[in-house]
Amino acid sequence: MIERVLVAMDGSDLSERALRYALDGHPDAEITVLNVVGGASPMMGQAAGIALSDDDEGGVREAAEPVFERAREIAAEYDKTVETAVEAGRPARQIIDHSEGFDVVVLGTHSGSLADRLFVGNVAKTVFQRSPVPVTVVR
Repeated sequence: MIERVLVAMDGSDLSERALRYALDGHPDAEITVLNVVGGASPMMGQAAGIALSDDDEGGVREAAEPVFERAREIAAEYDKTVETAVEAGRPARQIIDHSEGFDVVVLGTHSGSLADRLFVGNVAKTVFQRSPVPVTVVR
């Protein structure tokens, strides 16, 4: 029986679809939404503001809040609540590291532009190959 589900969300439509899948498929499970914010680097878009901030942890949390707000809205449609967690760094690595203690990881097939996918790599594929727990990839 699946009791704890980790859903990786990045604000994309596919990540929202992954959350809906988890809520539909595991209605009695505790669901945690994980958002991974790019590590602090002045060369990377969203992370630039965090890198220049005096409060990295607060900047990471602030960057994740719109994703969490949307996740809460979706969960409310199901009369559910979700836990939230935020990490900074490389998405695949952070999802894999965070997955211990969960019964399954649910994530969308991809996000971002083609250039983002080519530059950053395929997060879903890496998580699928290296996760210590089962992974459901939603498209």
